[in-house]
Amino acid sequence: MGDASNAVSVRIAGEEHAIRASAEPEYTRRCAGFVDERITEVRGRSGPMEVHRAAILAALSITDELFRTREELATLRAEVEGQVQALVRKIDAAAKRSGEGPEDAPRPS
Repeated sequence: MGDASNAVSVRIAGEEHAIRASAEPEYTRRCAGFVDERITEVRGRSGPMEVHRAAILAALSITDELFRTREELATLRAEVEGQVQALVRKIDAAAKRSGEGPEDAPRPS
């Protein structure tokens, strides 16, 4: 992402929108396309409804997905950190058994 602002025209829920963002235009188009797809999904499941109502439901759906993904990422990070710490303990124990001090053992970078 640069500091310059890029103007992009996108279509969401059948309406044209001029978006000004610091992101690359293609990224902005992808984001708009995702939102448009989610609104279409909501309207397909719920039947005809006002665009703003479908947009709100789509935003809630996207937010739910974001929160669940954040929780999953936090869980995975904690698991990886636990595995790294377990490996460090094993390396330290092996180094002590071989006569090297922990300060001599290689450390992960």
